[in-house]
Amino acid sequence: MTKLRILIADDEPLARARVRALLGAEPTAEIVGECGNGPDTVEAIERERPDIVFLDVQMPGCDGMQVVGELPPDDRPAIVFVTAHDRFAVDAFGVHAIDYLLKPFDKERFQAALKRASDHVHARRAGDLGARLETLLADAAPAARKPDRLAFKTEGRVVFLKPEEIVWVEAADNYVLLHVADGSRLMLRETMASLEQRLGSTDFVRVNRSAIVRLEQVKELQPTFHGDYTVVLRSGPRLPLSRSQRGQLDKFTANGP
Repeated sequence: MTKLRILIADDEPLARARVRALLGAEPTAEIVGECGNGPDTVEAIERERPDIVFLDVQMPGCDGMQVVGELPPDDRPAIVFVTAHDRFAVDAFGVHAIDYLLKPFDKERFQAALKRASDHVHARRAGDLGARLETLLADAAPAARKPDRLAFKTEGRVVFLKPEEIVWVEAADNYVLLHVADGSRLMLRETMASLEQRLGSTDFVRVNRSAIVRLEQVKELQPTFHGDYTVVLRSGPRLPLSRSQRGQLDKFTANGP
């Protein structure tokens, strides 16, 4: 298993030692550096390219918020802010921090933050791998034709599926559950938004916040109260069509059974 590369940034040596000791008990963690001020942190992130940064908000040179502002939004590590002041919490999540640790924190709270950051990193790695594999498939396919297979990383393996083998997709906490035509299910570390983009809007449709369906798998649209609808799939599942997705009704009419 590839270890998580972690950088510790805090101007207090005791605070760095605390995080270092907690990470020492994590077999999947590798500390790639420690910094005591903002400019050194920016330089270390650019040089070491860590997966996760435990970042103090208040540091000399430039503070943690400024450090994040120096990083390209699409290529930032997972940021876990560490501070003694809860007034920075809103700003922390405003820059899309993964978590916010308020000093003093215990082992359990630290482990929860590390797991959240780890899940984020793994989901991003899975998405990047899938994108690379699909690029290879697209390059091998004739020009102007989409690849006829999609790559999904699940449980340490990569599974290739034709789009028509996918029946529907549902959100499952921090995962996505792929329902396949043969009755199997694949658990993916991927977001619904990224998967929706990969599947495309021609053959698949988002019916609500937690479900994407293949149009040809839709058996019925059943009206319910107040003008709402239930989407019934050929394999049996019944999924509510959210009001925000009512604009998709024309897709069902045009591509329905």
